[in-house]
Amino acid sequence: MLSKLIKPKTCLDEGSTLWLFDTFAWALRNLDARVFYDESILVTPSDQHFPGTVNSADGMANLIFGQVKEHAGLRHWPTKLTSIAEGRPARAPKIEIEGALRGSKGIMPMGEVIHQLPVTYNPNQLRNPEVLIADYAHVLAHYLGSMSKEPPPGGVENWPHITEVVAVFMGFGLMMANSANTAKIRSCGSCSGPAVERSNALSQYDITYALAIFSCLKEIPAREVLVHLKKTLRPFYKKAAREVMRKTEELDRINNQKGS
Repeated sequence: MLSKLIKPKTCLDEGSTLWLFDTFAWALRNLDARVFYDESILVTPSDQHFPGTVNSADGMANLIFGQVKEHAGLRHWPTKLTSIAEGRPARAPKIEIEGALRGSKGIMPMGEVIHQLPVTYNPNQLRNPEVLIADYAHVLAHYLGSMSKEPPPGGVENWPHITEVVAVFMGFGLMMANSANTAKIRSCGSCSGPAVERSNALSQYDITYALAIFSCLKEIPAREVLVHLKKTLRPFYKKAAREVMRKTEELDRINNQKGS
């Protein structure tokens, strides 16, 4: 009897959970709900979604970037990929996207493209493709989120956090969660190169919870997520997925965006 009276501990604090649901609702209203429900997939760090290999670093970086754009539904967006060794790019120009914002109905630009969105990569990240994929997805999420016609939940001061959720929204939650809070690796210096890391605004648990929301909305079985999720996050994901399923009011509110 006592166990029925004790409210179970939630995965995150109530404010964080509500913000994640609000951010998904915002993304669906502004970043093409049709593409999310009809075309977006759970992108996995596997040969299924990232096949092929190229001998050069630039070649591999471009191959993976092209695959990330494809899975994000942004294949038709004009971008320019460069190594950080070539220097940081100038401020991103204003661009216009013809046709659908994203997805299979997007229109590839014809002729010479004058304005391209700059994206840089760190060659060291090729040693850990999940980190590279997550960084690519995060940059594209920044550009995609910038197309929103309404301010994000919590305001633009939360922009780094918002764009990480947008990356999950696009289907890259596994790589975002697996690469969050990557620990620095100390070595003798000659044994290996620098640690392969990415900076993240949200905790690995926030991102994993967002992944649970994505999977619930897309009706993706837990086993398809868990097989690719790092072991330390699997227990949390299972709990989060169960909790999300119980959030019927929040889920109904989000699903009402389908027609947006």
